[in-house]
Amino acid sequence: MINALARLPGIGPKTASRLTFFLLNAPDELADDLLAALGELRSGIGYCQTCFNITAAGRSECEICASAERDGRVVCVVEEPLDVIAIERVGAYQGKYHVLRGALSPIEGIGPEDLTIRELLGRVQVGGIGELIIATNPSMEGDATAMYLQRQLAQSGVRVTRLARGLPVGGDLEYADQGTLLRALLGRQDMAG
Repeated sequence: MINALARLPGIGPKTASRLTFFLLNAPDELADDLLAALGELRSGIGYCQTCFNITAAGRSECEICASAERDGRVVCVVEEPLDVIAIERVGAYQGKYHVLRGALSPIEGIGPEDLTIRELLGRVQVGGIGELIIATNPSMEGDATAMYLQRQLAQSGVRVTRLARGLPVGGDLEYADQGTLLRALLGRQDMAG
């Protein structure tokens, strides 16, 4: 069990050991619930055929794509389903999504054909999308993916935007790394009086 848990991301040998001994001494109900949840994890989950976010197995669309209350003219492009959860947690975005299922990484052999880029371009061609918000991670792979998408969409007539990046709220300038500070300077905005 320790070896199996240690293979999970963010779980090292010490945490795996603690979790294993916790489960060993936990009430049977907790262990049974965990076992049932793990058993249903793969069989109970599918992917939305529109945006590629996770959804309940057997559904062709996720709740967000199926919602008439969401604005289908604005689509936020993210790398993974966890990114959808993070943006939804904010509670301010009312558009729809497109999950790429990764980012371009020539070093790891991940090209455009390995992601859902073709499907995104197809959604744009169908029409009805006025803005794509590129919300890939602020990493070399995320930036490369954003630039690739921008080039692919240049002639589409769709407005392509990128999430703003810069200093975190409550952060101190003296602790900001050079890249973050540079992006904050370059992405500065006018102060409306």
